[in-house]
Amino acid sequence: MSEKHIDEISGVETTGHEWDGIRELNNPMPRWWVWTFYVTILWAVAYAVAYPAIPMITSATKGYLGFSSRAELQQDLNQAKVAQTKFHDMIAAKTVQEIDADPSLREFAIAGGASAFKVNCAPCHGSGASGGPGFPNLNDDDWLWGGDLDSIQATIAHGVRYEADADTHVSEMPAFRDMLDPVQTKQVAAYVWSLTNTPSDASGAEAGKQIFLDNCAACHGEDAKGKLEMGAPNLADAIWLKGSGEDAIVRQVMAPRHGVMPAWAGRLGDTAVKELTVFVHSLGGGQ
Repeated sequence: MSEKHIDEISGVETTGHEWDGIRELNNPMPRWWVWTFYVTILWAVAYAVAYPAIPMITSATKGYLGFSSRAELQQDLNQAKVAQTKFHDMIAAKTVQEIDADPSLREFAIAGGASAFKVNCAPCHGSGASGGPGFPNLNDDDWLWGGDLDSIQATIAHGVRYEADADTHVSEMPAFRDMLDPVQTKQVAAYVWSLTNTPSDASGAEAGKQIFLDNCAACHGEDAKGKLEMGAPNLADAIWLKGSGEDAIVRQVMAPRHGVMPAWAGRLGDTAVKELTVFVHSLGGGQ
């Protein structure tokens, strides 16, 4: 047995390892640290016995206390649902006007509607309800079928041009390809653009006004401000759904694009539709 090496300066035994003449002192660990380490070992063993901890082939050990984080979460969810039941019952029994007039119900409906909107409506209208090309912005004041609570509820419940629902909103802009020649189409597009912008051809826009009155005013109104009951958009507010500019207007006049919105009443139920109604109305553009 080799003799232990003692460091000459500190008087402490070394580990016996040497690197280029450098030796490592074999200082013992502090007693408080050693006992803390032992306690953590005991704690780990006790935890593994008391709680689910050791993975098996298809499951894990259940633990002496039978604790389950999933069961605890489910219990919390069940309690939350019970707490929400009274609000859902009240919303189901009230009109959207009554819900909007009740501060607590309105707050609950907006929260529920916001959640339903993110899941069901955001893919088309955007997460912030700002819409996009062909999909209306629900934050502004431009409404095709009305922006009051009843109108929004009807639109959400029955959709737009949704054939499976007999009460859906229906409006079809005819294609004027066979009714107007290319020159007339450009003139009426110039007139519509002139309502909010400077047209490319002022004389053409002037001629397009009469063409508009003869062909478009029946739906959009003589002042071009639209008719909510017909789903005819306001053309004089600089808010464009299918694209802005004279070329975009020409394309829409010649070959109109018509969007389809599904009816949500059958999918979500009356209560969720009411919550969505109050939420959309609260975005700032509701009438």
